[in-house]
Amino acid sequence: MNLFKKTGIFFKEVKAELIQVSWSTRQELIATTIALIIIILIVATFIGSIDLFLSRILSWLFR
Repeated sequence: MNLFKKTGIFFKEVKAELIQVSWSTRQELIATTIALIIIILIVATFIGSIDLFLSRILSWLFR
């Protein structure tokens, strides 16, 4: 088999697999994106507050 024939077979198989994919609706995508942004903000706030707390403790200890 030459390279062009293998490439053609590959793309036909990719197309067949993409037809089987269960795509999210626009509403699901928006809801998931909003949930992800909220989770990221919560985790960032938590890590930032822990970092601030520990840096203040360490600066107080090393004075």
